[in-house]
Parts: sequence; C-alpha cells; structure tokens
Amino acid sequence: MGKPREQRLGEVFVSLADTLVADYDVIDLLYNLSTACVELLAVDTAGIMVTADGKGSLQTVASSHERTELLELFQLQNDEGPCLDTFRQGRPVTCHDLSREGGRWPTFSAHAVKRGYRSVHTRPMRVRNTVIGALNLFGDRPGPVPETDLHTAQALADIATISIIRDRTADTLTELVEQLQTALSSRVAIEQAKGMLAGRLGIDTDAAFSRLRQYARSHGERLTGVAQKVLDGSLMTEESLIS
Repeated sequence: MGKPREQRLGEVFVSLADTLVADYDVIDLLYNLSTACVELLAVDTAGIMVTADGKGSLQTVASSHERTELLELFQLQNDEGPCLDTFRQGRPVTCHDLSREGGRWPTFSAHAVKRGYRSVHTRPMRVRNTVIGALNLFGDRPGPVPETDLHTAQALADIATISIIRDRTADTLTELVEQLQTALSSRVAIEQAKGMLAGRLGIDTDAAFSRLRQYARSHGERLTGVAQKVLDGSLMTEESLIS
C-alpha cells in the first residue's frame, strides 16, 4: 500500500525545502518536481521548461514522460503553445479541452490532440518579477483539475524557483545562467543513460528513467551521478539497477 497523499505531499515539500539549506543538483530538483506532480495531482504527465541564456530562450529541462518532452519540444520548434504563453506573460494558462483551442494555438492544439492530450494547465516559475520557466501539467482527458491541485502545483513551482534563484540578484544573473546551463548538460547525460538502459533491458525509456530514479533514491545519490555511472558502465551489472 502506498503512502497517504497528504504524507507524500509533505515529504515532497520537505525535500524541496531542503535545497534551500543544502547543496543540491538542479536537474534532480526539476525531475523530482515533474514526477511529484504526476504522483500527487490529478494530471497524467508534467514537464518543465526553463530559460538558460538570460535572454528568454526556453529549453525543456525535465519531464515525467518521454511523450511530454516531445510535446514541449514541438512547442519550442513552432513557437506556439500554453507553456510559452505562461513564460512570456508570467501567469497561469488553463485549457480544459485542447480540441476546442484551434484559434489560440492552431498548430500546437492539433498536434497535442493527435498524440492523446486533451487538457493542459501551466504555472509560471517566478519570484517577484523574475520568471525562469514554466511548470506544465497535461491531461489525457478534457476537463478541469481540482483547484486545490492547481494551488499545490503553484506552491511546488514557487519553492523550486526560490531554490534555484536564492540569494541572487540582477548582478549575479550570470551565475544563475551558468547553473541552468549546467542543468541542461546534466539532462543530456540522463537522456543518454535512459536510452542505453532501455536498449540493454528491452524496456521503454520511461521505465528506464524509473529505474534510474529508484536507484538514485535508494542509494542517496544524485540522478546525474547515477546516469554517468550507467554511461561509463559501472552500474550496468548491478542487480539493484537492472533487475
């Protein structure tokens, strides 16, 4: 039996708050945020986009599922979609039925519906006037998400954003940019490790990612570090990872 939702939610908030006082890995933080949203909220997948160049150019940095990552990349390639609107306007965007949004996002909506998405709720990753990205929640069915879940999503996004930009001002923007660029580089290693593990075990990339996260959690290691060990071959024969 899994833990009660309230207990698990408390654990997630504590783990995010811990990053305020301890050394942490940005990529771990963002992947944990995306997967926690799917675990705790009435949504099917989640993804996170951030800007890492200080000029407003977004990149996908974490997602709960492979198909969500592809959908977010599609938004970026076509410069259209709710996640981009949230980042640019710094406010939430809600769509209960993507099949009815051809006027707002004609290219994105058609693509999303074709791939099984029917609703989307986005929340800005923002502290005061600084917006560094967007938390994006997708549903496979049309309809609203409970208001309490949306408030929880914004609270999770707020804590993650504070963790990332803590103690930083406009004078230290370069440091923030460098940190997010490092996170994106770490994501490359994770994606490569997912693909290698999936091929080795004959599983899909989502299942491979779950194996990586489970190993990192149970051994108290960073996700990026575990991915690097997979890439250099030192974990491929460990039963705790591949069994």
